[in-house]
Amino acid sequence: MTPHLSRRAFLGLAAAGWAACGRSAPDPKQRPNVLFVAVDDLRPDLGCYGHPVVKTPHIDRLASQGLLFRRAYCQQAVCCPSRTSVITGLRPDSTGVHNNAVFYRAVAPDVVTLPQHFMAHGYFAQSLGKIIHGKMDDPASWSVPAWPEGGVHAGMQYIDLEGLEALRAAHPDTPLEELEIPVSTWKKKSSWQAPDVPDSALQDGETADRAIAALEGFGDRPFFLAVGFQKPHLPFTAPKRYWDLYSPDEVTAAANPQRPEGAPELAFTDWAELRGYKDIPREGPLPPGKERELRHGYLAATSYTDAQIGRVLAAVDRLGLADNTVVVLWGDHGYHLGEQDQWAKDTNFELDARVPLILRTPGGVRGAQTDALVELVDLYPTLSEACGLPLRPENESCSFLPLATDPSREWKSAAFSQFPRPWSNATVWEQMGYSLRTDRYRYTEWVDRQRKVVARELYDHRQDPAETLNIAERPDAAEAVAACSKQLAAGWRAALPESA
Repeated sequence: MTPHLSRRAFLGLAAAGWAACGRSAPDPKQRPNVLFVAVDDLRPDLGCYGHPVVKTPHIDRLASQGLLFRRAYCQQAVCCPSRTSVITGLRPDSTGVHNNAVFYRAVAPDVVTLPQHFMAHGYFAQSLGKIIHGKMDDPASWSVPAWPEGGVHAGMQYIDLEGLEALRAAHPDTPLEELEIPVSTWKKKSSWQAPDVPDSALQDGETADRAIAALEGFGDRPFFLAVGFQKPHLPFTAPKRYWDLYSPDEVTAAANPQRPEGAPELAFTDWAELRGYKDIPREGPLPPGKERELRHGYLAATSYTDAQIGRVLAAVDRLGLADNTVVVLWGDHGYHLGEQDQWAKDTNFELDARVPLILRTPGGVRGAQTDALVELVDLYPTLSEACGLPLRPENESCSFLPLATDPSREWKSAAFSQFPRPWSNATVWEQMGYSLRTDRYRYTEWVDRQRKVVARELYDHRQDPAETLNIAERPDAAEAVAACSKQLAAGWRAALPESA
């Protein structure tokens, strides 16, 4: 491993990197722009790690131009708490946001968000698509009103197929791209849909359209452009062309569909998010063929969003912005597709806590990968440092920008996640699972409101990367349990690298 560098030494390396690209280090008069791309429910192994089946050429290309983080983690594997940690630089216990029903301004009204911090230093900040969860809106965070106004509800969008056929019949000679395609929203219907429509008929396509228009209109103003794509969130609605990218024969069932042996009941969900759809049973197993159908839909929706990301990145290149724009692509949490007898998110398992993350910076490495443990809460200080903004001491994290010039350096000793039970947007939890990811282990302690441990989980990723066996109660794991428990109690500050 490369020895730790002081922050002053790192900045010297970064300046050398910028100079190598024919640019000077950012100064207050000419700071880099930021393109902040969020993707909902994107699994890293099915979105940006060269999976042999999934087709994401544009995300793959971005990874080839920057640094791909192979072990990045969210702070809570569900939309609102995760996104709140990203935008505030605070962890769930500090924000008080543990579910999708609480808005951070209600519990932390004076918090300075990431885009607010950029606005305070001369940036124009704009939000398009899903950045803050659902219908929560925060005018203080943006230079202009966010779009869609007031947000949207978790991507529940369908094409009105009967209305579409009527439209085709009424305008047989008009290309669909020139017609207003009828869309229905809000209520859960089918878990997937594959309409033969243009990309922009659905919201993610329109989000890309608006992002391109915004990029074209910024002029010389430094900008912080947040672009949030909803898919592959349920329902797996994507234009038919993306479904046709995959043969049903390519779509395999989950490799490890059984619950981990010895895991406590608290570790699991009842698939509530998926079971709300009309083609999914309210209890019990999925009907024959449904699992592969859902996995096919997830892949199609992922490729659809990849195409929209590609359109936005192409506009950055076309407009000559690439050399002065920091690009970060992140997912708010991972996702289960039948593994461990789970669907969707809402757990502390690796598949839910691990997220996709790619960073491309002027002067940074190109086409590199790192196994350094990083967290989404780190994005606030990282982007601040990348653009020469002062760091905020309130942030409960550290900048991982040094990895952009030295991906192999030693870094955090652990990443931290958590999840409450019950999970039904209840405002008061009864048990909280606090989870620690080290180089070797995932360790979780479930505690009650008196902080008494009621259950433990320990998964050895060196021997069991799929987390099929909870070894927390095995005598030969006692030493590892004790060490992980001590590290969990020490908290995130104790896990920071020496150079932070």
